[in-house]
Amino acid sequence: MANSGNMMNVVKGVAGGMLAGMAVGYAGKKMLDEKPKMKKKANKALQAFGEMIDTASIMFR
Repeated sequence: MANSGNMMNVVKGVAGGMLAGMAVGYAGKKMLDEKPKMKKKANKALQAFGEMIDTASIMFR
């Protein structure tokens, strides 16, 4: 029965992570909805990050 305690800790950790993710997502969406200029900058940053990941994956082939 020692494993049930470990499993409960994992479940609590996952639930806490999901809750934190939802809170950050909500705050981020609210901020982007209020400031359209920030949304445009965030989109450009995501595109640049995607291009960087593509370039890195090509380098490691």
